[in-house]
Amino acid sequence: MPLSHLFDNLSDYIAVAAGLGTAAYALVDGSKAFWGGVSNCGFGAIEHVVKRFFPDDIRHQDTDEPLSLAMVVGTLRANWLNGTALVDQMAIAKSLIKLRLNEATAPYLAKATGVDEQGLVIIAEKIATGKTLAPDENDLLGRFDLLLTALLDKGYQRADQSYRNSAKAWSIAVSVVLAIVGGYIVNDSFEHISGTVLLGLAATPIAPVTKDLTSALSAGVKVAQALRK
Repeated sequence: MPLSHLFDNLSDYIAVAAGLGTAAYALVDGSKAFWGGVSNCGFGAIEHVVKRFFPDDIRHQDTDEPLSLAMVVGTLRANWLNGTALVDQMAIAKSLIKLRLNEATAPYLAKATGVDEQGLVIIAEKIATGKTLAPDENDLLGRFDLLLTALLDKGYQRADQSYRNSAKAWSIAVSVVLAIVGGYIVNDSFEHISGTVLLGLAATPIAPVTKDLTSALSAGVKVAQALRK
């Protein structure tokens, strides 16, 4: 295809790429209807951090207790899949873990956050009995809270990054496939496959919204039609 002809139809290519990008993101987003789809990506980083606050001997216990690992992870997964604001998700996670603070769990929570074990045990005892904390104990509890926040923030930020990267990777694959399918529908061959692949790759970062399979195939057909001009 002559370079001058390519520039003459540049606006068409941009429009087609935008439609193709939108269709690709739509299909990827639509995968959420099937057991969470792409939304499941990244949650492993959150689960890894949360498990640090549970002793090894109860990590694999599947109980219905409100603050068991299974129930906590289930609650956090539900919020993750539902797309709750990241700040709110972290606040919920921190609240659930802090609710586990008692004399029995204090040693594990202290070890996970790196604070003084005996001091946190005493704090847990005083909280349970309603006693007033001493200034140094308030400082220790504040340190525990900050370290807990930092650990959870690390997990959620990594999870969010993993999710975004996975969504982009899925979109690239879908965009290229749609472009190839559209090219084949128009030409009844893979004559312009290199061009459709390149346009599929270029279309991926353009649009973040989706529709359905019909609009996706329509966008793919437009790619092939633009390449034939």
